[in-house]
Amino acid sequence: MSDTQNSPRALRVPTGFQIGKGLRAAAFGALALVLAPAAANAACEIPEDPFDQFASGANGKLDFIDGAKGGMTGSLNNTGIDIGGAYVAEPFYNWGGTDEGGEYQGVLELYVNADMKKLGLWDGLCFHANGYQIHGNSITGSNIGSLMPVSSFEANDATRLFEIWFEQFLFNDTVSVKVGQLAADAEFFFAEGGGYFINGTWGWAPIAAENNPGGGPAYPLATPGVRVAVTPTEQTSLMVGVYNGNPAPDCAADDPQVCNNDGLDFGLRDRTLLMAEGAYSYSLAGGELPGSIKVGGWNHFGDFNHIYTDVGGNPIAISGKDGKPLDNDYALYVILDQLLWHAPGTEEGQGLGFFTRFAGAPDDRNYVDFYFDVGVTMTGMIPGRPNDALAIGYAYSSISDQAQAFNVTNGDPAGEGYEALIEIAYTMEVIDGWTLQPDFQYIMNPDGGVEADNATVIGARSTFAF
Repeated sequence: MSDTQNSPRALRVPTGFQIGKGLRAAAFGALALVLAPAAANAACEIPEDPFDQFASGANGKLDFIDGAKGGMTGSLNNTGIDIGGAYVAEPFYNWGGTDEGGEYQGVLELYVNADMKKLGLWDGLCFHANGYQIHGNSITGSNIGSLMPVSSFEANDATRLFEIWFEQFLFNDTVSVKVGQLAADAEFFFAEGGGYFINGTWGWAPIAAENNPGGGPAYPLATPGVRVAVTPTEQTSLMVGVYNGNPAPDCAADDPQVCNNDGLDFGLRDRTLLMAEGAYSYSLAGGELPGSIKVGGWNHFGDFNHIYTDVGGNPIAISGKDGKPLDNDYALYVILDQLLWHAPGTEEGQGLGFFTRFAGAPDDRNYVDFYFDVGVTMTGMIPGRPNDALAIGYAYSSISDQAQAFNVTNGDPAGEGYEALIEIAYTMEVIDGWTLQPDFQYIMNPDGGVEADNATVIGARSTFAF
């Protein structure tokens, strides 16, 4: 799929969060930054001290797996290397949509993190790489057909590299530069409260996944890029990311996940995607109620086409011509996270939380022109279960008027003009390293309600970290 968009329906790539925390010559170019690091103090995600392999709560991972390594993990940690992973198991069943039925999908992630200072190299330099083995069937693709995928881990069966990057911390960690194969959804356009849900819309929402070529740099497709983050004060931060504009090359399959089926394309030939986000953190009620507001957006410097009219102003559904050429595509968004009530006797930040996101994009070149979500979270509310959480949310994706007009002119139903979601998810820690999330979703007007009925979905996500 090229940068030029010729159809009112962009090819969708399922979206989601990383399980873990989430190169050609570009990666090695970052090493120039570390030749003279200024007061670097890297916050690499490596446990500082070795731990008892059979101790309860060892890093929140499955104790018996770490113990089976015979102390190898602690030895690697001492040298600055952390190796681990997780397995996510997701059975779901739906009524409505395009077909009633159940599906299962599983994802295995393996990762390696390294603190290059501990390895005897540069102060302030960190390394990360991870990959996935994805298997099973997507319930969204098989049974529902919605823009908002039931699970953030839905993807084609594959064994693929995801991210691989170096990050250099500078000026006492107030500046960091990350270079390599990156996923923008790991850092941009994300509300903290959305992390308690399962549906993919709470991460890389349809306004990003539907409108960017190839779905954009988001799970399961990362792409070469550079991200610079600046934190001038404890309350303020700014991030800017520059990415290759399409995470997959063109191919006959016209499916980004097939065209880049192993994550090893490392494309550098596409027009640039620029993302920027500023954040301000604050506290209310004497510091008991933390909150943050983020303002951001993106601009894709590629060539796009009007999704309804050609260069002569005639409907493309009638003329059969390409849409009128348009320069660039862009979107703006605002995100609010706010703790409304702090539960007495609980950890900082726990209690009743609220979050919301608004995003807009031009309707002449995009299938989705407006997005909104809102949710509440309740954490630390049950005595003795500090890691449990209840999340309730609503999300709304607007189908652009121009896309609906194309459908009508083409003799197809216009649909309802929007898709909406209600989700209720409960997160519980069964044992250290095993998290279970029962989940309910109700999807209204899948893909605008053109072909599919409203869908009710029940299921669960089990995550085993090791």
